[in-house]
Amino acid sequence: MRLSTFNILHGRSPADDRVDAERFAAAVRTLDADVLALQEVDRAQPRSHHADLTAVAAEAMGAVAHRFVAAISGTPGATWMAATGDEQPGTAEYGIALLSRYPVRSWQVVRLPAIPFRFPMWLPGPRKVIVVDEEPRAAVVAVVETPHGELTVASTHLSFVPGWNRRQLRRLQRDLTAFPGPLVLMGDLNMTPPTPAAVTGWTSLAEELTFPLEEPDRQLDHVLLRGSLPPVTTTSAPVLPLSDHRALTVDVG
Repeated sequence: MRLSTFNILHGRSPADDRVDAERFAAAVRTLDADVLALQEVDRAQPRSHHADLTAVAAEAMGAVAHRFVAAISGTPGATWMAATGDEQPGTAEYGIALLSRYPVRSWQVVRLPAIPFRFPMWLPGPRKVIVVDEEPRAAVVAVVETPHGELTVASTHLSFVPGWNRRQLRRLQRDLTAFPGPLVLMGDLNMTPPTPAAVTGWTSLAEELTFPLEEPDRQLDHVLLRGSLPPVTTTSAPVLPLSDHRALTVDVG
């Protein structure tokens, strides 16, 4: 069983600054995941040619079940509002997704606490202060019927604001308590090891550098396990022809 997580940068390739649905589909086929978590996913956005990128990925990997969850309604970096789940069809949305080649018994959405105000933040890389209007964050949770038994899987993308992402992770951990185990949390947590495992007490299934794409020097993308699964046989962080992240894959059993 292959578990994969990938922050897709809305399908854009830094090489040519374009979104190509066929290139994205080919990348998903290359991953060959049985359960796939995606972050920074567009639906009906002009910048990605109004494509439903979750549907494109589902067809490419042969998923029998998939779910897109919008974090915002509107366009990131422009005019947007927090998504509620009641948006009209055709509304431009941006969020996360979870896809599975195995049957899914149930789905649930968890809305995570958002920073309720704009605030200045120092960026050490470019050495400048920016005013942050932090986007809402969410998680999508599925109870999946895998060959290894029932498995709860969650996909999320946490805040890049230090400290706040830890608060979101603790909140998500609390909300996931009621779900049956074992449980796997996958996504861009915007934290480096060993923080995610230390905050949750869960097991990290992969140690691979995932960001930035060309010469990665940190791991922002994680696969965490609560409970037990068959042993991990291989892990990898493949370079794909899109995004500023590498994907992260874990083979189990």
